[in-house]
Amino acid sequence: MKLPPPTHRGRWQAVRTTGKIVFGLVLATALAAMLALGMAVARLWPDLPPLDKVTHYEPQQPLVVYTADGVQIGQFGAERRQFVPIADIPAMLQGAVLAIEDTRFEQHFGIDPLGIARALLANLGGGMRQGASTITQQVARNFFLSPSKTLERKLKEALLALQIERSLSKAQILELYMNQIYLGQRAYGFAAAAQVYFDKPLSALSIAESAMLAGLPQNPSYANPVTNIDRAHARQALVLARMEKVGLITPDEHAAALAETMAIQLPTHTEVHAEYLAEMVRQAVVARFGETANTQGYKVYTTVRAAEQQAAYAALRATVMDHERHQPWRGPEAHEALPFLRGAELERAAAQALRDHQDDTDLRLAIVTEYGQRGVTAQLATGETIQLTGAGLALVRAALLPDAPEELAIRRGAVVRLERRDFGWAIGQWPQVQAAFVALEPGSGRMQALVGGFDFTRSPFNRATQAWRQAGSSIKPFLYSAALEQGVMPDTLVNDAPLLPASVGDTETAATGWQPRNADGRFDGPITVRQGLARSRNLVSLRLLQQIGQRSARDWISRFGFDPARLPDDLTLALGSGSTTPLQLAQAYALLANGGRDTTPVFIDRITNAQGMVVFQPPRLPPHEADSHVIPARNAFLVNSMLQDVTRTGGTAALAQRTLQRNDLYGKTGTTNDAVDAWFAGFHPSVVAVAWVGFDEPRSLGELASGSALALPIWISFMDKALAGLPETIPAVPDGVVRVGEDWRYTEWAQGGHVEQIGIKPPTAASEPQTEPATSVAMPAP
Repeated sequence: MKLPPPTHRGRWQAVRTTGKIVFGLVLATALAAMLALGMAVARLWPDLPPLDKVTHYEPQQPLVVYTADGVQIGQFGAERRQFVPIADIPAMLQGAVLAIEDTRFEQHFGIDPLGIARALLANLGGGMRQGASTITQQVARNFFLSPSKTLERKLKEALLALQIERSLSKAQILELYMNQIYLGQRAYGFAAAAQVYFDKPLSALSIAESAMLAGLPQNPSYANPVTNIDRAHARQALVLARMEKVGLITPDEHAAALAETMAIQLPTHTEVHAEYLAEMVRQAVVARFGETANTQGYKVYTTVRAAEQQAAYAALRATVMDHERHQPWRGPEAHEALPFLRGAELERAAAQALRDHQDDTDLRLAIVTEYGQRGVTAQLATGETIQLTGAGLALVRAALLPDAPEELAIRRGAVVRLERRDFGWAIGQWPQVQAAFVALEPGSGRMQALVGGFDFTRSPFNRATQAWRQAGSSIKPFLYSAALEQGVMPDTLVNDAPLLPASVGDTETAATGWQPRNADGRFDGPITVRQGLARSRNLVSLRLLQQIGQRSARDWISRFGFDPARLPDDLTLALGSGSTTPLQLAQAYALLANGGRDTTPVFIDRITNAQGMVVFQPPRLPPHEADSHVIPARNAFLVNSMLQDVTRTGGTAALAQRTLQRNDLYGKTGTTNDAVDAWFAGFHPSVVAVAWVGFDEPRSLGELASGSALALPIWISFMDKALAGLPETIPAVPDGVVRVGEDWRYTEWAQGGHVEQIGIKPPTAASEPQTEPATSVAMPAP
């Protein structure tokens, strides 16, 4: 090599030295990166899941579930899927998918180094971001991994792809992909998508239709022909161009496909959300017919009606979302790198960034493209651009400040949720609180609606049937029912005043200084039993429990279907510390609505086989016998008359009659300590319903939370739909009760002889509430 002139040799030497240092640093960095990658692989490899899901693939087959009025609510849960062997999938469709998703599928070994290099160069160029995931990697992600875009997830995806390629043939991998991939409109797999979008089998698809379906996997929300036909056509044109480039179709076929007019099948009805019920049906069918039931073509008709089910779902969601609006901002769901593009390129990049996040019909998925303290621009997963200002930013004002904490900050690329409000769009967030709702027909036990949580796909745990929670004051009516059988009548006076520690009657609780009080911290003094239930006075319930005895109360309350093992054997029984589920509580209230007769919940009306023959139908309940009462009819009548007062002016649920404008409503609120659980349980003679709100991990719902504020609005909203057009019902007066003055009594105590007062002694000072221990008033014989 010719040396530079002597005057420049020192500078040249410095350059050479610097070059060596830079090369050394680059080499050291590369070696360190390789070492780190090797260590990561060594750490993750032992934790990779087994490949049973793909090596022994058993696709979900359609077990079709319907409402009582024939609306489909599920196919094996919430998926539409039809499994088709790879040999029966048209070669044109296979080629279209490979042309747009993974051109080098036949050449790579699960990971495509050339694809990675191409995507890396494109991304470094600052243009439209490109992915490099092969079809094998997508199979690994869909079957085994979460959608989070972390380095660990990407490494696991790559390692699983290598394992899958070693275990399965290319044809088997493509078969898995084309039967498993989500393609929008609740369609999983291309066979289901062909039916959903074109009402055709795969064998009848044209080149144009094949190309449109092949364009869906990248982002089924964005290029969905049902929701945005223009973007679907643009994506289809890209697929057709790729098909011609790889030699799958000729230029003439390309032109003909672009000119083809396609008939897109639009949904014929509003989707009914009954995912929790569909899963209950699936479990019941499998329990009856065995695991093969999912492949036998059974059709299950449930007892719920579409309108009422959707009313329950909407009511629950509205209440939960309203509660969430009063919670502090917890930060964006994720941050995605969003290139600085404009127009259609930015729209496509934003949609691509959201493809692995789950959208929702009420809390719409969106990514922030521009932000400032005065306004935010965000794009929905479906491509629409939304401008947010004013009240729409109320929840995130602090997150838009320059010094906002990183985990809370709203910046370009932030993934957020948007919801429609009365004033327009607003930034919201996914709720942490949960809720459940169940409604039954009292006489038959036929389920009329069931919602087990805010969102089944995120949490399939069914809180309506599986969540054991403290009942709070919603259990009080059953304690009052027990008291009626011991001579305590609705007009009996009870002292709503503090209990002295000695009166608690329990050494352990007395030693702790337990001093029960009412929710509002006030005491009303002597009031009637009827007033005590309407106002939900805790001290009245405690004195009633002392009056009749804990063992007697537990035995009687158990008649309503409550598990005795979950009922406390102390005075907290009166305050609802026993545990129940929403369904069990609904069954207990149904017994009251049914005049004292028990009923068994039923949610399946009939099951038919593939030939349409009925193979199962629950037996109809026989006519009620005179002696079939679990509790006397007169007892249920008096309890119900008091529960009616709860929904009237002065009761804790007065909002019910005020809103629905009818008198035939009965129910009870319930709020546990620190507002951990919020309940409302109630009924009309034709339907009993229970609503619950709380956190899965019990904690307070907030200072202002209560059964009246949170659960009651769900109940009212549902009843508004369920009772529409029904005339008011006046209950018949059963034998054994008689009107005395302003209230009802059992006939044998019409002229006295019942318990007239509890815990009341002559006051020492008229201005002070009585704090005498509760006294046991002997009950005269009838």
